[in-house]
This record gives sequence, structure tokens and C-alpha cells, in this order.
Amino acid sequence: MAIAITLEPWHWLILLFMLLGAEALGAGGFLLGSAAAAAVVALWLWLVPDTSWPIQLVMFGTGSLLFSLAYWKLFRKVNNKSDSPELNNRASQLIGRTIVLEHDLPAGQSKLAIGDTLWKVESDRSVAKGSKISVTGNQGMMLLVRELG
Repeated sequence: MAIAITLEPWHWLILLFMLLGAEALGAGGFLLGSAAAAAVVALWLWLVPDTSWPIQLVMFGTGSLLFSLAYWKLFRKVNNKSDSPELNNRASQLIGRTIVLEHDLPAGQSKLAIGDTLWKVESDRSVAKGSKISVTGNQGMMLLVRELG
């Protein structure tokens, strides 16, 4: 006894919307290629309704792979652009800030309170209390500082 398997365009449209819904939950672009492939197969099946289900599955698999690779190569960089790239990098936000020292700062690595946070800092020379220093850069969460002239 043979069971006839038929896939209609609306099956692919349901899959398309399920994939888009899952993508909206935070897949990070991973499911967009499969959703696009489901849309293409639905369109193809609407135009050529007698396409067998194995051919549809091959089209979907191939389309998912190609569309996912295209997204990865072409569009992922567009999605990663930000108006505020330093938003969550507090160390980078401090670059250029001037600080008046409340305590002596020894050469090398030490700690310094800036605002309400105790930061690791590195200075190439010791700096006396009351001097002004500037944050010139960072290495991870360590601030690089130098005395202002």
C-alpha cells in the first residue's frame, strides 16, 4: 500500500512564517536563508504544481544553503553596524577623559578609582597626587594613562 505524499504551496508558506517567527525570537539571521528558500519553493510550486515532493525537498535544502551563505557573506556585516559601537565597552568610553589624581600613581600597573568604579590602569611613569592624567587607550579592561604636561 503506497501513501501519496503531496506538498502544496501553502505548506511551504506555513513553514516560511514559522521560520520567520523563530527568527524573530532571536536566531540572529540563521533562519532567514531557510525562510527565503521556503518562499522560493512555494512560488515554484504555485507556478509548476506537479513538482514531486523529493524535488521540493532538494530545492528547499539547496536554497537554504545558498541563501544562508549569501546572508552570511553579504548582509551580516550590514546588521552588525552600530551608531554607538562603544555603547557596552566602558573602558573605551573613558578614552580621552582627564582625571585629577587623589593619590599618587606608581609606574606600571595599579588601580585607580574613576567615578564609582575601581579600574586597573597602566602608566609608563609614576605620577604625583594632584596631577592631571589622561586616559589614552585600553587593553581589554585595563586603562592606559599618561600625565598631562
